[in-house]
Amino acid sequence: MERIASVLGDAARWRIVELLAERPRSVGELAELTGLRQPQTTKHLQTLARAGLVTVFPLGQRRVYAVETGPLAALARRLRELVETAEAHAGERDVIARYRAAIEAESAVADRERWADGRTFSFERLLAAPRDVVWRHWVDPDLLASWWAPPSMTVTDCALEPRADGRAVLEYRDAEGRYRSEGKVHAAKEPERLVFDLSVLDAAGTVSFSGHYDLRLTATPNGTRLRLDLRITETTVEAVPCIAGIETGWGQVLGNLARAVGASRSNTAAVAKGKESPS
Repeated sequence: MERIASVLGDAARWRIVELLAERPRSVGELAELTGLRQPQTTKHLQTLARAGLVTVFPLGQRRVYAVETGPLAALARRLRELVETAEAHAGERDVIARYRAAIEAESAVADRERWADGRTFSFERLLAAPRDVVWRHWVDPDLLASWWAPPSMTVTDCALEPRADGRAVLEYRDAEGRYRSEGKVHAAKEPERLVFDLSVLDAAGTVSFSGHYDLRLTATPNGTRLRLDLRITETTVEAVPCIAGIETGWGQVLGNLARAVGASRSNTAAVAKGKESPS
């Protein structure tokens, strides 16, 4: 498939295939219609033939070429698959577009240090899992690592120790770098509330901004209501991309959490069912 796409990437060969799609043609006719010299046309036709895109018919002194539709049909199917895949993931492209727009908007007002101090954010989710399951996904490092990073990121260190002065850290990486936040837990009441700080650090270890988080979990008849309040301080001008990404980023990771606790509940139910013995 890659070879066919490469061969058709040449404008002259593409034009030759367009002409042969109408009907078989001789080398001389193709040269005349494309404006190429006959040796050039022959060379292009040989390349197309090696890729299986055309077939040659020797007719006495003439050589007539015809297009082979099979490889073109296969390429068309592959292109349709790519379009369908792109359309199915169009939301991810929209996330990037919104993030870029947010960066531009924040850049316009980030004209001094502490420009965003005191700004608050609130996030709510209804999660189809018991409150103790949701709580464990916040305080168990392995479970926390399963959801606490945007797509394409890999968590390398994370912890929210559920006690006063407990360790709070999030470190993740992607192909372009490493990103770290550090802080501490101020209060923890299992399985209801977790209060903690996290300071986002730049490459030199300097604070870009600090986030003060208040997580509350409320039991509901169908699961758990999560509310996360965030207030930011110590904002630097260089923190613009981070501040711009707060809403999008937390939206993504809380979506990860919803899927993680749902999967955990399903797995728990499956294990419990597997332990049942016939009466």
